[in-house]
Amino acid sequence: MSEADPRIEAFFANAGNWKAELAALRAILRDCPVAEEFKWRSPCYTAAGGNVATVWGLKDACALSFFKGALLKDPEGILVAPGENSRSVRMMRFTGVPQIAGLKAVIEAYVREAVEAEKAGLKVDLPKDDFALPDELVAKLDEDPALKAAFEALTPGRRRGWALHFSQPKQSATRVSRIEKAAPRILDGKGMHDR
Repeated sequence: MSEADPRIEAFFANAGNWKAELAALRAILRDCPVAEEFKWRSPCYTAAGGNVATVWGLKDACALSFFKGALLKDPEGILVAPGENSRSVRMMRFTGVPQIAGLKAVIEAYVREAVEAEKAGLKVDLPKDDFALPDELVAKLDEDPALKAAFEALTPGRRRGWALHFSQPKQSATRVSRIEKAAPRILDGKGMHDR
């Protein structure tokens, strides 16, 4: 492990309700064959040039998320998708240090498996553009060639994120409003969660 990043130290120092649990997860991860980096406002654990896992403090739990968790065997049945639209990420949720301590060997085994998947260059097989664009977005893209080109230049994940975001409202006017608000960000090549 290299010298600790002050942003990572600040993350753990200001972890709020899950400070002890996140520290326990960090101690386990630091004994695994991963490097600790700071990405997306959180510690990220990497190996073989790829992102393996990250930790989060949520409202009702803290989590260890695996970027390619869908590839993991999960013999313990403890990995869950973080949301209904999650395709590759899987996470373990924890609510106490004793729970984490009791699963230490399991956590280490899952991290090792995730590292091996990264070393092997495994990819989650995702269907290409398995989402429908809302009619309002199709109309806007047809009338604005620059926006269409920018949208098509986005990564598949960013396009999917925007499509899901625009499709959520029940009312057409709300979908149109979301598209109008998002257009400058799309033109800048940004996804929903990019800064």
